[in-house]
Amino acid sequence: MTTPTNVQIIEQGGKPMFAVIPYVDYLAAFGHLISKPKTDDTVPHEVMRYVLREDYSLARAWREYLGLTQDEVATKMGITQSALAQIEMSSKPRKATRQKLAEALGINVEQLI
Repeated sequence: MTTPTNVQIIEQGGKPMFAVIPYVDYLAAFGHLISKPKTDDTVPHEVMRYVLREDYSLARAWREYLGLTQDEVATKMGITQSALAQIEMSSKPRKATRQKLAEALGINVEQLI
């Protein structure tokens, strides 16, 4: 093949093993399959599993689901890690707190109710 392409074929033992494509091409082909946090008011099954099986608050369940540390979320909220720990122990944080937390987690506030 003499036509230039953006695909790189990596061979092993003389046989094609991998095809490497530019990231933009990957996103165009498979971007719709990539899991992203919900932008609506639904709550993923995994978050509810944390709530029901581990007895986590929704705040902690979302943080764990998103793979964030207390320090990371607290920094985004402009509070201390210990303050976030207190929020996570609360069964129903105040509305203003839920709004700040939702923004820090990148979710809708309705997902914390």
